Amino acid sequence: MRALGQEHYFLDRLNSQAIGHGVLLVAWQDATPVGDVYLWLAAAEERELRAHLPDVPLITHLEVVEGRRNRRVGTRLIRHAERYLWLAGFKQVALGVALDNEAARRLYARLGYAEWPHGQLATTEVLFHADGTRELRPELCRIMTRRLDLD
Repeated sequence: MRALGQEHYFLDRLNSQAIGHGVLLVAWQDATPVGDVYLWLAAAEERELRAHLPDVPLITHLEVVEGRRNRRVGTRLIRHAERYLWLAGFKQVALGVALDNEAARRLYARLGYAEWPHGQLATTEVLFHADGTRELRPELCRIMTRRLDLD
C-alpha cells in the first residue's frame, strides 16, 4: 500500500475482498508493486448497470505507477484480470471510463472492449483522502464491455 499510495482505498478494497465482493490484483516488478486493478464482483451500484449487465463483474481502478507506464503493465493487468474472471466462470466484463480519459478509452478499445449501446452513465467517483475521509464526486462515464472468450 505504501508503494502505490492510497492506503485508505486499498484498506477498503481488501476489506471488500475479504467478504467476497471483489479481488485486488497487483503487478509486481523486482518485489516492488508497479500497478493494480480491482475486480468488482458485487452487484453494481448503478441501477443501469444492474439492469443491462446483471451479474457482470466490473474492472475498476486500473493504475500503473509513474515511470512504469507505457510498458504494457496495464495491458498485462487487464489480461490477467480477464483470465481470472473467465476461470471463475464469467462470460463478460465491463468497465467505466471517464469521458475525459481518452488514453484509457483507446487502451480498452485496443484490447477488444466496445462501448455499450445505452449511452453515457452518471456514476460516483469515490476519493479516499489521507485522513481516512471519503469524498464523493459525480462522474460521467462511457461503459465498455468485452466478451470473455479466452479458450
